Amino acid sequence: MLNQYFTDLHIHVGMSHSGKWVKIPTSRRLTVRGILEEATDRKGLNIIGIIDALSPLVLADLKALIEEEVLLPASSGGYIYRDNTLVVLGAEIETREVNGGLAHTLIFVPDFKTMTTFSAYMSQYIRNINLSSQNAHIPLKQLIQIASGFEALIIPAHVFTPHKSLFGVCCQRLSHILSDQDMGKIAAIELGLSADSNMADRISELAGYTFITNSDAHSLDKIAREYNIFSMETLSFQEIANTLSRTGERQVIANYGLDPRLGKYHRTFCHKCGFTDNQTGLNLDACCPKCGSNTLTKGVFERINEIADYAEPHPPAHRPQYCYQIPLEFIPGLGKKVMAKLLEAFDTEMNILHYATHEALSTVAGIKIANFIMAARVGTAAISAGGGGIYGRMLNIVDK
Repeated sequence: MLNQYFTDLHIHVGMSHSGKWVKIPTSRRLTVRGILEEATDRKGLNIIGIIDALSPLVLADLKALIEEEVLLPASSGGYIYRDNTLVVLGAEIETREVNGGLAHTLIFVPDFKTMTTFSAYMSQYIRNINLSSQNAHIPLKQLIQIASGFEALIIPAHVFTPHKSLFGVCCQRLSHILSDQDMGKIAAIELGLSADSNMADRISELAGYTFITNSDAHSLDKIAREYNIFSMETLSFQEIANTLSRTGERQVIANYGLDPRLGKYHRTFCHKCGFTDNQTGLNLDACCPKCGSNTLTKGVFERINEIADYAEPHPPAHRPQYCYQIPLEFIPGLGKKVMAKLLEAFDTEMNILHYATHEALSTVAGIKIANFIMAARVGTAAISAGGGGIYGRMLNIVDK
């Protein structure tokens, strides 16, 4: 029997229990314990990936939680928190290609012992293993070969962003930098906040991969701003692997991601005057049509147009629905007090976003907030696109 699980596999650790920074800049509240409580109690997630477990500082915190039996080993890899949340241990590692392009890749391993060994091994490549997302000074193909020896799930991260991603700055095709054998060892592709499945399905070589949408959270509030629904038998690392490979009837049945227009790198952006290209599709080599500056950051939208095989998406039969997700923090007028009332009434953000009726939302938060939440749920919200590192925003009706 298959069960459905809300899943976010990309959550960073900001600070260790000992008070040392792991990810800069992030929140001091973004500790392992804080993540476990936020993801379970407030967000309503069932599966979470603790990125930065490569850091010995984070490993020390995880060891304490395992010894205290706060985290209990799952039957086939991973750890169970409070009986119903699976925790998997991951790392985000930066690689460098021969063209100088940098990219981030997520590496997940089955258990604490394996991650400890992997961390020790990677310390010969990473100069400060205590910090998150550090450069290993090796190409992706070498990282894949290393990680494969640790029973790892290998997932290229936010693959289209303009600064540190494979398609953003490293290559136009994975096949340009990886062998067929290495490409076969990739478990899934993480889309990133500024792209969706339709955009990615314009690139033919991605058709065989499962797409996932994760928060890449750098604060507790950002957890589950993107997530997935996994359909699988039980909570375990092996079942995640089976789901990503679509073994049997297991599969990702829905991706919940930001409307790409809300992503902070969706459209080309001028850093001098703040112009965001919402219509014309600027070439990065062109000057800003507003101020004439050439200080432009190419958007994900423009980059995919540049490298795509197809003018329109060609989704494979296995591709699930991509549901545009507008996090509650993007809802105009939804402050901390109203948010507290909503959580008191509906328990978790997943319940607010997916299950609460318009009538119930109106009773708690007022009709205007209820209208915004329902518009976000069904994809009819008015949005101003983001770019150049600035998030897009959901428009209040008075801004139209």
